[in-house]
Amino acid sequence: MCCSPKPSCNRGEIKPEPLYQLIQMRIGHGIDVHQLVPNRKLILGGVEIPFELGLLGHSDADVLLHAICDALLGAAALGDIGKHFPDTDPQYKGIDSLKLLSHVGELVKKSGFSIANLDATLILQKPKVAPYIEQMRQNISKALGISVLLISVKATTSEKLGYEGESKGATAHCICLIEEKAT
Repeated sequence: MCCSPKPSCNRGEIKPEPLYQLIQMRIGHGIDVHQLVPNRKLILGGVEIPFELGLLGHSDADVLLHAICDALLGAAALGDIGKHFPDTDPQYKGIDSLKLLSHVGELVKKSGFSIANLDATLILQKPKVAPYIEQMRQNISKALGISVLLISVKATTSEKLGYEGESKGATAHCICLIEEKAT
C-alpha cells in the first residue's frame, strides 16, 4: 500500500486518507503559579484544604483548576484563562474556579472537541494533599461532565527547593488530549 502523501505516487495502489483528516487530536499544556499567603483559604481542585496559608489571587486562586483550564483552552486554540476571565473584571473576584472550569469545558465542546484525558501535577511542599486527590478528581469530572477515569491528579514536593519548597507558593501543570467529535 502506498503511504506517500505526494500526489506523484502512481504505483496504482489505494492511498489511505491521512490520519489527521480522519481524527483530529490536539494536545494542550497549562501551567499556573500562585503565592501562598496568610488569611486565605487553600483551595485545590475545588477542595478546601485545612492549612495556615492559602493561595493569593483574584478568584479563589485554585492553581490546579487554572492549569487545567489553560491546557484545555490551549489545546482548542481558544487563548488562555486570562483572556476569558481577566483579573481586572470584578465579576471574577473570589469566583469558584470550578465555575470557570465548567465554562471552559463548554467552550471546548462548542469548538467541536471532546476531552480524551487530563494529567495534572501539583507542586507544593506542604500540606500533603494525597488524602484529597480523589475528591479533586470527582470535582473536575463533575465540572467537565467527563468520566473520572479520564482524569489524573498527582502531587509532589520540590524537595524543599525554590518557592514551592519554601512554602511561598504552589505550581500546577496539566497536559490534556482533546479530539474532534465525530460528525
